[in-house]
Amino acid sequence: MEQNQKIREQMESMILQLNQAADAYYNGHAELMSDTEWDALFDSLKELEEKTGIILQDSPTNRVSEDTMAGQKEEHEFPMLSLAKTKSVDELVSWMGTKPVWLSWKEDGLTLVCTWDNGKLTKVLTRGNGHIGTNITNLASAIDGILPQIEEKGHFVVRGECLISYTDFNHFLLESDEEYANPRNLASGSLTLKDINEIKRRHLTWKPFTLVYTEKVIRSWGNRLDYLESLGMKPVERRLCKTEIELRKGVEDFTKIVESGGYDYPVDGLVIAYDDTDYAATGSVTGHHATRAGLAFKWQDKPKKTVLKEVEWSCSANTINPVAVFEPVEIAGTTVRRASLCNISECRRLDIGGAGTEILVTKQNLIIPKVVGLIKKVGALDIPKFCPVCGKPTQMRISGSGAETLFCTNEECTAKKLSKFTRFVSKEGMNIDGISEASLASFIREGLIHRFEDIFRLEEQRDKIEGMEGFGEKSFSNLVQAIEAARTADPVHYLYALCIPMCGRDVSKRLYHYANRKWKQTDPAEKLEMLLTDASQQCEEDNPYTEIEGIGPEKSGALIRWCRNPDNLESARNILKEVRFESSEEEERGTACEGLTFVITGELTHFHNRNELKEYIESQGGKVTGTVTQHTDYLINNDQQSTSNKNRKAAELKIPVINEEEFLRRYGMNNIEA
Repeated sequence: MEQNQKIREQMESMILQLNQAADAYYNGHAELMSDTEWDALFDSLKELEEKTGIILQDSPTNRVSEDTMAGQKEEHEFPMLSLAKTKSVDELVSWMGTKPVWLSWKEDGLTLVCTWDNGKLTKVLTRGNGHIGTNITNLASAIDGILPQIEEKGHFVVRGECLISYTDFNHFLLESDEEYANPRNLASGSLTLKDINEIKRRHLTWKPFTLVYTEKVIRSWGNRLDYLESLGMKPVERRLCKTEIELRKGVEDFTKIVESGGYDYPVDGLVIAYDDTDYAATGSVTGHHATRAGLAFKWQDKPKKTVLKEVEWSCSANTINPVAVFEPVEIAGTTVRRASLCNISECRRLDIGGAGTEILVTKQNLIIPKVVGLIKKVGALDIPKFCPVCGKPTQMRISGSGAETLFCTNEECTAKKLSKFTRFVSKEGMNIDGISEASLASFIREGLIHRFEDIFRLEEQRDKIEGMEGFGEKSFSNLVQAIEAARTADPVHYLYALCIPMCGRDVSKRLYHYANRKWKQTDPAEKLEMLLTDASQQCEEDNPYTEIEGIGPEKSGALIRWCRNPDNLESARNILKEVRFESSEEEERGTACEGLTFVITGELTHFHNRNELKEYIESQGGKVTGTVTQHTDYLINNDQQSTSNKNRKAAELKIPVINEEEFLRRYGMNNIEA
């Protein structure tokens, strides 16, 4: 009896840890446990349950983890069961048997279920607990990939993953004061916001991974995803495997892509699904798994033991982040010596000590080195009271995701400048090829650059630079050549390079397009000068930039505050004196479609796809929407007699339906191949 009580208490402790970590994972809070730790603890609990026959009510082995997002709760029309998991390719082969399967990414985001009725989006639900989710239909317009209208009659239900790419995640961290552990954490946190424009700024993307219900008869999983593509959706990347050899080769190829960093979205494994959907539906339900719905494959994150040498404090534009430096260890074919510890919260969770502490390190999903556990603690973690770069006091803050993070209080800290200088010279910025972050750090440390324009004057520092470690006559010559090449610049790249808060590549494009239209008769440099001067004189609460689609009050406010700073404005003007501008694609925009709103549907012949036509219309001042309304000026459809929903709606509202030939005659261009 006493033994059973001890086992129950052990289980309760394990269940509490697992459920708290799952809650943080699904709801955008600070990470409490790595995937490796969670899987290991889950497996230990499951093994204990099988051995004793005891399964407690809240055990995660007996229920689906859920998001607890605030909002209206609704029951899923089609319950969402979890997939069984394996780390063995042999088990994938065994599950496949002799039937063809599709292999695809198991993307690491938030599952959203989208429903359309007679072509119109009617509902978006979060996964919730698989049976009841939160209705977030009001946020659909902020998520790329969720189409408001599709060419599909009847009832239509699709599941997909809501994601943020690594590229957009890194841009967000650079432009924001908030700190998130990973893209999934940011994605889940973003869907708790109410501000549509703020959610749009984070570039969430929805990628369908299965067509749940359609009134059409489509009995192939692959054909069902092909059909989603034909409707304008962008389903998950996939590969058909008909034999064991093809499946093993597929896993190998997908793994190589992950290991090389060739996929920009977070994944935590692969999934196989039978192509025969009728056969897949005949499986039974075991626990909360449907036995034939699919099988998830997770790469084996095998932790390796090593010894901590020190915790190094890495300063970025906004935060001071702890980095574990340890004795070299071989993981997944590479030698690993360092791993980010994310923030102070993660250090406290792991109970990181000082030099000599024995730790466990892995490569999460074969990509990111991560400290996942501690074997033996030695000493204590020394959290710096002063910035290791500038020596000014540090400050602890609680970020939007609940993470405890260290900041430098000095706005002029060199480390903050380094991140901004790195963006300034980047390919998307001024594109000064060959200046590494290490070189920039050396230039800052030696006092050679203080503001962006100083980079264009480095030629005057020849003697100092050639005498620096890592530099010589040849490397200095290459540096000067790269700077000279960058003097021929692009206006959009220039705006992005200025590091204006919340002004990424997309906002830079929109701002220059605005300037190009407002000050048509001036050259690019004058347009940029006028834009920045105009912004410095605007009121945050009521300014013309809020009317620019995709910008709104928050981003325009950030632009105005930045331009009001005399130092910022002076630096921006000094850079304009150092460069000349090529004709920009943004500058070449016309006005042929100005003030008109179009909807595009059906197959195209002159344009390669709808996106190309959309880009042309927008380049000519027009607007493209997905739904025919009373505000639509033209529906473009080569099949003008079609009985599609959009054509019927256009007829009902007396909206003209024109084909591509008519569009090109009225608003045409000369560089589209017939």
